[in-house]
Amino acid sequence: MTSQVNKENSQSVVRHSQAKARVALFPNEPRTLADLFLQAFEKHQSDDALNYKKNGSWQRISTAEMLTRIENIALGLYSHGLRKNEKAAILAANSPEWTLADAGCQFAGIVDVPIYTTLAANAVEYIIKDSGARVLFVQNREYFDRVRENLKSCPNLEKVVLFEGESDENERLISLAELEKAGENLKNENPQLAKNLRNAVEPHDVATLIYTSGTTGEPKGVMLSHANIISNVIDTGEKFNFDRRDVPLSVLPLSHIFERGAMYLYIFNGMCVHYAESIERVPENLQEVRPTIFVGVPRIFEKVYAKAKLQAAQSSSLKEKIFDLAIEVGRNYALKRERRERISFFLGAKHTIADKIVFSKFRQFFGGRLRFCITGGAALSDDIYLIFNGAGVSIMQGYGLTETSPVITTNSPIDYRLGTVGKPIRNVEIRLAEDGEIEVSGPNVMLGYFNKEKATAEAFTTDRWFKTGDIGRLDEHGFLLITDRKKELFKTSGGKYIAPSPIEQAIKTSRFVNQVVLVGNERKFPAALIVPNFEQLANYAKIKNLNLKTPTEFCGDARIVTLLERETAKLTEKLSQYEKVKKIALIEKELTVESGELTPTLKVKRRVVDEKYKNVIDKIYADAEKEKP
Repeated sequence: MTSQVNKENSQSVVRHSQAKARVALFPNEPRTLADLFLQAFEKHQSDDALNYKKNGSWQRISTAEMLTRIENIALGLYSHGLRKNEKAAILAANSPEWTLADAGCQFAGIVDVPIYTTLAANAVEYIIKDSGARVLFVQNREYFDRVRENLKSCPNLEKVVLFEGESDENERLISLAELEKAGENLKNENPQLAKNLRNAVEPHDVATLIYTSGTTGEPKGVMLSHANIISNVIDTGEKFNFDRRDVPLSVLPLSHIFERGAMYLYIFNGMCVHYAESIERVPENLQEVRPTIFVGVPRIFEKVYAKAKLQAAQSSSLKEKIFDLAIEVGRNYALKRERRERISFFLGAKHTIADKIVFSKFRQFFGGRLRFCITGGAALSDDIYLIFNGAGVSIMQGYGLTETSPVITTNSPIDYRLGTVGKPIRNVEIRLAEDGEIEVSGPNVMLGYFNKEKATAEAFTTDRWFKTGDIGRLDEHGFLLITDRKKELFKTSGGKYIAPSPIEQAIKTSRFVNQVVLVGNERKFPAALIVPNFEQLANYAKIKNLNLKTPTEFCGDARIVTLLERETAKLTEKLSQYEKVKKIALIEKELTVESGELTPTLKVKRRVVDEKYKNVIDKIYADAEKEKP
């Protein structure tokens, strides 16, 4: 489906003709998420619909077992008094039980509330209180113990269901097996009840309440309806040639709508889903599962490349040079393909050699039969995109938000462009406001924020377009480019506005840089907080005969600071003078989700970083004042 760019009321618009009145892709398109599961089970009978690893071996759950367990969970919740539109929260890592609990809620018309496992106990308490959840699904007793005291302050919470573990009446704990048994007993008493509960669910009922990660303030509960999610799953799938023979590995947290939407897409297309054991075990699981599809955030690909480069550097200086030459060949090769330019005989020959020596190992890291990767959640740098595509690992970058279920635009295997996040998916339209903010209209846009009428009103224009808070532009072919977050733009004391993300992406291309955060709001110039790549620095120190071992020693050494200053200056030399980074500070510890500096999709919480490193930032500018002649 093509999209056209035109002008309307001085606003740039990309419009799909079906956007106002949604057009179904299938004659009997599912109306609710329960319909989605049922249609998938009818079309795709499988013995290994869900696969997980236990005690060192892969276990499987069939479609028939899935349906039985889902209905039992739905009826089990009903037997414990939960009715349509009431809330049940889920605090657990990715697993078949997560998917089954989610589906059980959808079959019963219960609104589920996913909670990230990395959230602090007080944040979990806030979400359960704010949502009014009556039941909480929890991974195990360890997870429960972490939040037990906070749960005492949640007046609506009545039951905690353990995916793993036994019941405990004193703690209001019941096992998932017990819940399922209660549902099975109710089914025997009333065989029609499960069907009646499903039929009572309407497309515009709230299916899930997802709390935003709070990068700029208090978390808000995003209300997504069955129709929101169904439309997004099907209209995103239209961009790709998915097949029931595809094999995905689930890595990103199901608490995020990006991975959850992907899960629905997998199930609807009859794929055999595999759950990664943990982030740490992903490399091993990739070799075992050998997926054909991999959904990840940019940080995953950055780490894969950094690891490969480090291994080459640690092997020998010759292997590092060969690796760098191969990467450059791959970049040039991918760039030619992106521009639809002819690839010369010599470039093709060099690429063939590089493929045998280096690129084949990239593909083998993912298992060796990957068709493509899909990424979103944060910006993917052009450099990483070209490196992986040049190595034969095709990456499709998309764009969306929790509030849009989530996909707004995406590149696809047949319609893609470097540096963009693709074109709008079917039935979705976008336009650019006068200040460049991206606005969205379509069946994927949320119902609103739970119990926050003012915030909901502020999120929409007067003609009901959703304001994304992102700044972007459209190229001549209708591809969308994201330039920055509107709320992340900062102004120097000289009145110049700076978009931090592109500058950070440029600096991160240095092999010595792990993470970078630009600062400088209301200051005279921008500065950067840099978390170095300490493994690369260790290799550098070895070559230069520097007696440096620990992160503290590296960050405190003037020679290393000078090295990172040179790298920063070189990578930002084409910026306007007011955008150039004048000073840097090195940070010893990596920014993480657990420490609160990153969202679960690995985006920087700038407010948190500004507060946590206030003394470091103040010192940067105080030292700069002292250096003045």
